[in-house]
Amino acid sequence: MDSYRNSDPRPPIMQGSPPAMVPPKLDWDRPPWNRWAFQHIREILPTAEVWRGNGHRHRLERAEVDLDGLAVEDSEGKPTTLAGLLDETYTDGFLVLKHGKVAYERYFNGMDERTLHLSQSMAKSITGSVFGILAGRGLIDPARPVTDYLPELAATGWAGASVQHVLDMTTGVRFSEEYTDRYSDIGQVDVATGWKPVPPGSDPDFRWPSHMYELILGLKDTVRPHGAQFEYRSIETDVLAFLMERVTGKRLAQLVSEELWQKFGADESACFTVDSAGYAVADGGFNATLRDYGRFGQLILDNGGGIVPADWIEATRNGRHGPDFSPSLPEGSYRNQFWIENPRSRALMCRGVFGQMIHIDWNTGMVVVKLSTWPDFSSLAYSAATLKAVHAIAAALA
Repeated sequence: MDSYRNSDPRPPIMQGSPPAMVPPKLDWDRPPWNRWAFQHIREILPTAEVWRGNGHRHRLERAEVDLDGLAVEDSEGKPTTLAGLLDETYTDGFLVLKHGKVAYERYFNGMDERTLHLSQSMAKSITGSVFGILAGRGLIDPARPVTDYLPELAATGWAGASVQHVLDMTTGVRFSEEYTDRYSDIGQVDVATGWKPVPPGSDPDFRWPSHMYELILGLKDTVRPHGAQFEYRSIETDVLAFLMERVTGKRLAQLVSEELWQKFGADESACFTVDSAGYAVADGGFNATLRDYGRFGQLILDNGGGIVPADWIEATRNGRHGPDFSPSLPEGSYRNQFWIENPRSRALMCRGVFGQMIHIDWNTGMVVVKLSTWPDFSSLAYSAATLKAVHAIAAALA
């Protein structure tokens, strides 16, 4: 079944009582089911709350500009409007903050200001920011070996790797991030996290991991020396999260609540999906509102706002650049669980499959959040068109 854009008639997924179309457990994140599922994770999977606390709400002032008709290019390089591009690229929510004020905010596909939306791998940057807070307090030293904190990993591929190698995804651990292969390592993550059942017809002698740490302990091999090369592997973020939990004695959802969500004044409590052992899935299981993703981006743009260490953010903006990082970021880099767009702007990006993005640019004073439900895990054309649109918005608001 094909996916559908916002301008198309919406299939009746989970409508009616009982609903006529129920997302299958094996494919809830695939089209067209993801168009409903990414806004309803708590109805599909077990979750742990990331409490916003009883404190202040960071009020977002508004200085709105109608950008619907802004001239941009579509995914084929043809002229269109921003509204047209948002429709083409399966947008659920889109937010532009300029100098901390809402310049443009749009919702689609049934989403509204209170809806929690799955972050996918933007969760990595949120996890990395809390790590930066703990490192700033001296609780964790990125230069030390991972095994100083998780000694049982001496029997895995992480033996000899530093914590900084894990942060930058430059360990040599063998891990396949092949999303379309249900039996790849990332396919096994789906089962270990409880996101998916064991695929039907799989080898009865194959031992599927029952939770995330069991999967980590089973990764024994390396493919290169630690530090030799960047390779994007989601499992690195989960190693970081277990390290943070071990050092603090707190679970990840509690850490994100206490160190970020309560401090920057979130509108709504967020949540993480959790595995069978109660582990909050750091690599992609985070869910929050569009505005709260914007508040997080603004916190980073404000050099941490006294919450995340400013020197951690500055270090994050510095990384080696080259074509080996991401085809959609030809001058990009990766550092401390964030993407760096290029060495000139040093803009930071949080990115997730199916079209999730937070773009943070100090040169323009702008934060852009895009929440999406693409029909494919990745799309070079959609990524490039979106980034060009971000730059067109920056020029329009200059």
